[in-house]
Parts: sequence; structure tokens; C-alpha cells
Amino acid sequence: MKSIQCGTKRLALDEPKVMGILNVTPDSFSDGGRYYRDDCLSLDAVLRQAREMVMNGAQILDVGGESTRPGAAEVSVQQELDRIAPVVERLVSEFDVVVSVDTSQPVVMSVAASLGAGLINDVRALRVEGALEAVVKAKLPVCLMHMQGAPATMQEKPEYQNVMDDVSHSLLKYARRCEEAGVAKDQIILDPGFGFGKSLAHNLQLLNRLDEICELGYPVLSGTSRKSMVGAITGKEPQQRLGGSLCSAILAVQKGACIVRVHDVAETVDALKLMKAVRREAWEV
Repeated sequence: MKSIQCGTKRLALDEPKVMGILNVTPDSFSDGGRYYRDDCLSLDAVLRQAREMVMNGAQILDVGGESTRPGAAEVSVQQELDRIAPVVERLVSEFDVVVSVDTSQPVVMSVAASLGAGLINDVRALRVEGALEAVVKAKLPVCLMHMQGAPATMQEKPEYQNVMDDVSHSLLKYARRCEEAGVAKDQIILDPGFGFGKSLAHNLQLLNRLDEICELGYPVLSGTSRKSMVGAITGKEPQQRLGGSLCSAILAVQKGACIVRVHDVAETVDALKLMKAVRREAWEV
């Protein structure tokens, strides 16, 4: 049975897990500002959403304090800490789930680990100076995502000779760098980075051939929820992309993804239950 040790919690990956998104930022593409009252972060609003996600079946809560949407501006380390530290502390104390922190900054990683976070989710794949060392010291699993360029410019004109080869090669390079530094292979998760320096065609090819990323030998996280790839096909705004997001999550799991990172937890959990029931019926025939 595949599993990862997330601090004090062991997360089994024999069945797909749902990661609920908690963007405690004022400018994320879909839920930016949702938890703010009079320009101040409302911890009560975050906790209400977290409680609902856990009740609906989320087994991981992913807290982000920096928007990485296309064109997003950078925030200071202190701003990011001010946003995520109180949230992580309360989530760890109140919910029996893995708390993940979506960050690229080594200081934020270290503080989050000291507060009880169980997973580091880094869109920059530990390429910020000091990030790899922070993860090794924290002894936490890490999700390494592929991104071409930086958030501010990544969608201007993404190009690849072969998107599958390029993404796979980069992810393997990141993973091996971690292993050489002392991170155990079974503590590494890979994320192809849908929407991060990819055109619609790139995203669709990655989703269609996600099984090839899964065959690299690491658990794979898929994050397509409400993204522009869904909007480009459906013509819907972020808040109206539930149907497309569910379809992309199911396709990812069918291709081998172990974790799906989503905004709409209850609906995703229901869809996965139905998929599991159909699979079980097929096995029993």
C-alpha cells in the first residue's frame, strides 16, 4: 500500500485523496478575498470553510498565502507568514487531517513545520535558495510542481519542444535532487503543473497522458480545479466551472493521480465515490 508520512499523520494513497484549497490571499484567481473582511483576513471565515471541507471528505487542507495565478505580483515573506501562520496553527489544533502549506519560501516552510504542518506543496519545486534545506530539516514530504517561467509572465507565450518529455524530465530532475539531499523517495509527490506556463493544448495533452507522469514512480497530484483550461473549453467563469472541474479530476484519477486538489470538495468526493463503485462492480463481474 502506498503511503506518505506527513508529520505525525500517515496518509494512505491506495485510494485517491481530496485536497481542499484554502487560499488565504486577497487576489487568487477564483477565491481571492473570500476570507477577508474590511481588508483583513477573517480567521473565523477560513475555519468555517475548513470545517465544511473536512465534513465533506477532504483529507488534506492546502493553505496558500501567495497568489500564483498568471500575472500575480510577488508578496514579501512577512506578508505570506502573516497570512498562513495563524491559519496553520488553528487547522492543526482543530482538525484531524493533513495540513499542507502551499509555499516556495524556506522561512515559511520552517515556520509551518514548527506549527504542525504535514506537507510542503511548492509550485517552484524547491528552486528558491534554501528551500530544499528547509524541507530536509523539517523532515516533511514535499510536492514538486512543474512551472515554466514565473507566475507574472508564465502564460505570455509558453513553448515546449515536447511538453510530455520536458515536464517529465524536469520533474525527475527535481525529485532526484531531493533524494540526493536526503528526502526519501516515498516522501516525494509530483505535480505536472496544469496552467503554469502551459497553453490549452499543453494542458490537454498532459491530462490525456497523465499516466506517463504516474509511471515515473512517484505519487502524482493533479490540480485543474476551476482553471483557465476548463474555462477555455466550457466558456464559463471560475465560479461556474464545477462540471468541467469534476470531469478533469475524474480523468486524472483514472490516469493514476493519487491526490486531486480542488475547490469543490463535496462534489468531488461524490464523483470519486461513484467512480469507485463502478470500478468495484467491474472487478466483481
